[in-house]
Amino acid sequence: MCRSRKSADAIQPTTSAAAAAAARPSKSSRTSKSYHSSNPSNPSSSSSASLNLNSYSYNSNSSSLSAGQQSLSRIKQFLPETPLIYTLPDLRLATGNFLAGRLSSSSWRCALRGRDAVVFQRRLKRPLDGPKLGRRLSAITKSHHSSLVKVLGAAVAGNYVYLAYEFVEGANLSDCLRNKVNRAFTVLSSWVTRMQIAADLAHGLDYIHHCAGSATGAGGGSGFVHNHIKSSSIIVTEPSLNARICHFGTADLCGEAAEVVEEEEGASEPGSGPTLKRTSSRGVKLEGTRGYMSPEYLVTGVATQKSDVFAFGVVILELLSGEEPLRYCFDGEDGGGGYRRMSVIDSAREAVEGGKVRRWVDIRLKDSYPEEVAERMVSLGLECVEEEAERRPDMSQVSAVISKLYLDSKAWAEKFGLPVDFSVSMAPR
Repeated sequence: MCRSRKSADAIQPTTSAAAAAAARPSKSSRTSKSYHSSNPSNPSSSSSASLNLNSYSYNSNSSSLSAGQQSLSRIKQFLPETPLIYTLPDLRLATGNFLAGRLSSSSWRCALRGRDAVVFQRRLKRPLDGPKLGRRLSAITKSHHSSLVKVLGAAVAGNYVYLAYEFVEGANLSDCLRNKVNRAFTVLSSWVTRMQIAADLAHGLDYIHHCAGSATGAGGGSGFVHNHIKSSSIIVTEPSLNARICHFGTADLCGEAAEVVEEEEGASEPGSGPTLKRTSSRGVKLEGTRGYMSPEYLVTGVATQKSDVFAFGVVILELLSGEEPLRYCFDGEDGGGGYRRMSVIDSAREAVEGGKVRRWVDIRLKDSYPEEVAERMVSLGLECVEEEAERRPDMSQVSAVISKLYLDSKAWAEKFGLPVDFSVSMAPR
């Protein structure tokens, strides 16, 4: 994604302006450079500045040049970066031939061109060449939200695509809820903290569905589908305990749910770039995780925004109860001492029907939460996992409701003098 130029970019001064500028060399060096020529290692950038600004004696004052570069360097850190298309040798070098920094069978933590990154390997669902990869990355990286993990770039090798994301310090939501060392411990022991995570997730997924990919970042979005919403794909950051959604763009870059097509000539404003259009093929089978897949997804294998809402509802019920999406419970009623499979959806419905929501909510919260808000959150989660997709709410509605309930939770905590801002360690106990 291209960076914007400064408004006062390389304007040729008049004679009188040049004379006045001679007394203010440091100011001229700051106002004359553009973001495109801010890299001192680029030979063409310095020579271009000398030609355009010869009346300023731009290169005669090294101290003012250094000050201008430092000023632009500070600004640059807040600007969006152009996504990179890596080569397989780049990835081999960064990961020690895929032997170093291994996080799982298909992910590695490494340093890519000076950036702390995590690389994921995914199988391509349809062929993807360099130009297509560039267009898809361009559309996806127009999206910037505090609840999304940033895409740094990608590479294609054979039948696989390698996706590079920024590394985020923290732990996934699944491990935070279900500590492998001590099941009685959870870093998410505060109701307000869990509501903050729910609000972050709702805002992030709402952005993906309605704003991601749009040039303005508001409205008119291209209708992205995440298709990988689950508690293990959500990072709880340390020490703020905010939530960030991983794997945004994976479905599109792997060719699972949408295709990038070039805009027709004259169909839209010049420079608006490529758009994402949903494929009409229903033969593409998508990957998923049991417990998070909606009924229609299991039948058709086609991901939609409504299937994302279903998965989000499962995560919300996990967050409230601390339970796994699917588990096996001992069933002694039949006298055989067998086990039956129980989903968090089934247990939540039983709790609502039996009026036992307080007993169903995670016991590690120690009954320290507003009961009305908890009941509304459980009801909202169940609305998101309705069997019929048409009956599920839109993420914009869900985000609005959760925002309101989060504010109610903060007001409740402040009323009773409970701490709402504190730092913790995610180390096992």
